[in-house]
Amino acid sequence: QRLYLPVVTDPEYHYEAINVETQAGNPHSLLSWMKRVIALRKRHRAFGRGTLELLRPENRKVLAFVRRYESEQILCVANLSRFLQVVELDLAHWKGMVPIELFGTTELPTVGDTPYYLTLGPHSFYWFSLQPKPSQQLVSDWSLTATTLPEVQVPAAWESVLVDGGKEAFESILLTYIRQRRWFAGKARRLKSIQITDWIDIRTAEGTAYLTTIVASYAEGDPETYLLPLAHTNPAESSQIIERWPHAAIAWVKLPGQEQRGLIYDALGPPGFADALLSAMARRRRFNGPKGTLVGSTNKAFIRLRGPETIKLEANLSTAEQSNNSVVFGERLILKVFRRVEEGTNPELELGRFLTERTNFTQIAPLAGALEYRPDRGEAISVAVLQGYVPNQGDAWKYTQSTLDNYFKAVEVRADAGPPTLPRSMLFTTVGELPELATQTIGAYLESAKLLGKRTAELHLALCSDPDDIAFSPERISPQDQRSMYQSISQVGLRAIELLRGQLSRLPLDARDEARQVLELEPQISRALKSFLARRLNTTRIRVHGDFHLGQVLYTGHDFVIIDFEGEPARTLYERRLKRLALRDVAGMLRSFHYAAQASLRTDNLKPEMLARMQPWARFWVDSVSVAFTRSYLSTAGTASFVPQAPADLELQLTTMLLEKALYELRYELNMRPVWVRVPLRGVCDLLAPA
Repeated sequence: QRLYLPVVTDPEYHYEAINVETQAGNPHSLLSWMKRVIALRKRHRAFGRGTLELLRPENRKVLAFVRRYESEQILCVANLSRFLQVVELDLAHWKGMVPIELFGTTELPTVGDTPYYLTLGPHSFYWFSLQPKPSQQLVSDWSLTATTLPEVQVPAAWESVLVDGGKEAFESILLTYIRQRRWFAGKARRLKSIQITDWIDIRTAEGTAYLTTIVASYAEGDPETYLLPLAHTNPAESSQIIERWPHAAIAWVKLPGQEQRGLIYDALGPPGFADALLSAMARRRRFNGPKGTLVGSTNKAFIRLRGPETIKLEANLSTAEQSNNSVVFGERLILKVFRRVEEGTNPELELGRFLTERTNFTQIAPLAGALEYRPDRGEAISVAVLQGYVPNQGDAWKYTQSTLDNYFKAVEVRADAGPPTLPRSMLFTTVGELPELATQTIGAYLESAKLLGKRTAELHLALCSDPDDIAFSPERISPQDQRSMYQSISQVGLRAIELLRGQLSRLPLDARDEARQVLELEPQISRALKSFLARRLNTTRIRVHGDFHLGQVLYTGHDFVIIDFEGEPARTLYERRLKRLALRDVAGMLRSFHYAAQASLRTDNLKPEMLARMQPWARFWVDSVSVAFTRSYLSTAGTASFVPQAPADLELQLTTMLLEKALYELRYELNMRPVWVRVPLRGVCDLLAPA
């Protein structure tokens, strides 16, 4: 016997090159492509169960049809030719729908009255999901109602949405749901898919809830992981959930053999789930899941902060959070649940534990406990922190706004005269005193600014108080570290200037002159940053707050308490745990003073002439308060290693940090709030071209 054909000896097709292991490790291989196609086909049930409607275009070399199943509609177009083809499709029946390409989730133009044109390469094909044009009204947590909630049908119990036939349909519902959550950080990115990857069941007073891990994948960039606690309620109690916690309602669920529908909702709304988490930490319980374990823990401060066990602490969900959610327990404890999570210890837990257990700094919300998820593989993930509740009169932003209202009313009669201009050098030296006019017009807030500066310095001193702990010990700045800082800040500036140049024609009319001025200042920005690189830094890097502004400080009526040590939510966990220049926090607070003054002027609805006359007074307030804050900070920090001792070094570092912050704000406002863009524009101009 012999083979019908000779053995293929070409090494390109040899078993060492063509095998499962090699193809599985190559994302561009035929095997990987087929796995993606199969997974996509399984995710959209219209491919297997839907009806088929041929479109019959004039170009007979193009096959086009629409598959429908329930609310899903998929347009399939294939080029049967080995040459490029152009096709006109009659999609009048789908007028107003948006074709979204399934592989890359790219949105095409909305279908209109005219034939829809497509160009297809040789033997290529497209799959489009035909979806309604997104409504601009569904932007808040409160927009979903009982009549607009989607429905998912499950083959068995409602838990089937986690594992069985209902999982794919429920994941498609979550795709829409999380876009509307305030804690969802990917609103500016093109969301491709949602996948439930793990869950842990937790017994509550209402039944069983599931702390699920969902992975959000995007058309570009790395995926993100979020925590979403899920629970189910029967039809009789669904209306109560929707009425009291409308933002928690996710979807109706239809169980086999039942006429009425149950409701799947975010379990953090009603108090039962939060009570269960508090109990888990108090008793140091462990919950096992398919891929890891949820572990609760407390520290020595818990018993004191919790109070007598005989007193039940009523749980109330706070609506004030953005990147996380908080539950207040009877004004004794506050539980902060992280939504977007990464492997590693969250700075909120890490810094809170260090400050509470190993320092004497008391102007924080003390740590009482924590919840951590420990996967079978990889590092532990911070799920939640439990802190002592701090009685307060609101945050420092609210307190500052109230004092600014009084300030502007007081100076309105002086608006025609105008205040004196403070020299910038007052910010970097102790030479010179604030004019008597500052004391007369600003009043007690100058003392508040001094106290806030003192508390900021005390925080920094506490964060670097253990030289033996590598996570908190001060570090000398090497030339490589300095160049890395320079490159990072330069990239922030480059992206901000490019975005400003591209959006100049779309800016509000009153902001365009300042925008052009900032664009003309681009060479000065470059020189300012290069001067930061040219001068050797002789200070140390330390752990800092990382996202320091008036909104991160509570006002108790006579003092300030610093909260929210997570860092900037947009940054990775690794970046948020880096040691940085201490003056970065100082710059953050000084920029916050600037925003507070401009926000106060905006709320007064002043006429343009009066607004122009009040701007010098706003600048006078910002400069005076900034000098009071900075001098108090420097006086308290003294000769600490993180403080520049020479005025020239202080000016260099603080100016650079202020410029970085203003450029970061400029990019943010251009993307999110163009009407506020004048605030960072003015900040850049004040730094580089002071009046």
